[in-house]
Amino acid sequence: MASTETAPPAAGGADPAAGSAAASAPAGRSAVVTPAAGPGGPYRVVIIGTGFSGLGMAIGLKKAGVHDFVILEKADEVGGTWRENTYPGCACDIMSLLYSYSFEPKSDWSRMFPKQRELLEYIKGIVDKYELAQHIRFRTEATGTAYDDATDTWRVAVAGDGAADGEIVRGRALVAGMGPLHLPNVPDLPGLASFQGTAFHSAEWDHSYDLTGKRVAVIGTGASAIQFVPQIAKRVRSLTVFQRTPPWIMPKPDRRVTAFEKTLFRRVPGVQRGYRNGIYLLQESFVLGFKNPGLLRAASSIARWHLARQVPDPELRRKLVPDYTMGCKRTLVSSDYYPALMRPNVELTTEGIAEVRAHSIVTRDGREHEVDAIIFGTGFHVTDAFENAPIVGRHGLRIQDAWKDGIEAHLGVTVAGFPNLFLLLGPNSGLGHNSMIFMIEAQVRYVLQCLRMRDEAGATSIAVRQTVQDRFNAWVRHRSEGAVWVAGGCDSWYLDRDGVNRAAWPASTVAYWLRTRRLDPDDFRIERRDETGARPFVPG
Repeated sequence: MASTETAPPAAGGADPAAGSAAASAPAGRSAVVTPAAGPGGPYRVVIIGTGFSGLGMAIGLKKAGVHDFVILEKADEVGGTWRENTYPGCACDIMSLLYSYSFEPKSDWSRMFPKQRELLEYIKGIVDKYELAQHIRFRTEATGTAYDDATDTWRVAVAGDGAADGEIVRGRALVAGMGPLHLPNVPDLPGLASFQGTAFHSAEWDHSYDLTGKRVAVIGTGASAIQFVPQIAKRVRSLTVFQRTPPWIMPKPDRRVTAFEKTLFRRVPGVQRGYRNGIYLLQESFVLGFKNPGLLRAASSIARWHLARQVPDPELRRKLVPDYTMGCKRTLVSSDYYPALMRPNVELTTEGIAEVRAHSIVTRDGREHEVDAIIFGTGFHVTDAFENAPIVGRHGLRIQDAWKDGIEAHLGVTVAGFPNLFLLLGPNSGLGHNSMIFMIEAQVRYVLQCLRMRDEAGATSIAVRQTVQDRFNAWVRHRSEGAVWVAGGCDSWYLDRDGVNRAAWPASTVAYWLRTRRLDPDDFRIERRDETGARPFVPG
């Protein structure tokens, strides 16, 4: 069956405890590519990305008996976040027994908190077990997506070593499974272009550059930085950490999983399920504090004790005490970051950066810090990740126009005006307290229900109604009022430039599971062509 074509681009019921946005191009990359019309039959589903989201969708389709799908992957292997991030010390901050598919438990995790390499091996094992490799097109990047009103299909322009020139991949449905954290955010510092040393983002680690004996600057103190700083501090000549806002850090109860535990998990699966559910409930309890920040006092007291215990220097400790409510930014876990800052070759500076010069960074107090390399631990584009996204919906509606007042979707999955498009981990489905894989599984189940409802109606398209999307997002804003992300006294990636929560799910994951467990047909506009194919028929 033909599923691709070549054409020139035109201008223009599980236990809740068991459990990406669409293709985009960063600023500066080739702009929107709108695929031109052409012959060729579509896949049932086109999936973008081979991280936990994309692969979870593929497994869901297979379990539902759908095998006519393709997964587009820009790289030459699977893994998503856990392929891209290879910086020293890279690990997950959710325990391994919870950070895995509920239907694919792993009984032999080496540690309580999994490291990057082990997570990547887990993902590769999933691909092998479910025979997904035959559905994946590696080195094939989605460079433009457009909805074809004439055929009710999505047309995805692709490029890369795995694609033909001008090739179009077509699908009756498009699932964007790249996740929200895939566009590195490098701040536009004055003079950065003049820097003559080595500079890279933690998500694009330059392993060819030997940091041994070098003078290194780390800009940013987020989740990645607190993992790689302790690793590189051991071998650099000097390390200057530029901190804008100190994070709240809890001690990390990491340890090796014992041989006895592995044997028990393997022979008595119920023990591992119970362990997983216990971790889930513990993590879930933090959501109460997000909505009622006063309840976080106990947790913040633990964080303060952790800081006081590991940093006896009062001046350094003063710099590391956050001035915002815990939970406003992502709360981090680490037991080796503070000790790394105590090393004699490490300096923490809280003065803002005035400019970057050829071989140094100058702070606003006029001090010049000579450096050989700059490493950015400055996170990712989240609320602004779609500013350059080449996505065109019904009647030529650009995603930028649909979201001119801010990114939003219904349940983080469907967007009005974009039929047969499904986002995984889209707007307002992010978490700051629990496993994102829980959310992925709930969303995959929801997408499968949408596709089933469309197909059972003999329809060609399904899209959430604008009124339903508006009502949901009004609920999100209401639920976010007084919550720690909005009222906690900080700026974070949860909020857009107007201070509106566009990333975080403002309730419990149980609440999300319940809302996505069974969809309401009245929430959707379902259309099919009449016998001439000339006009849509709208049931009901």
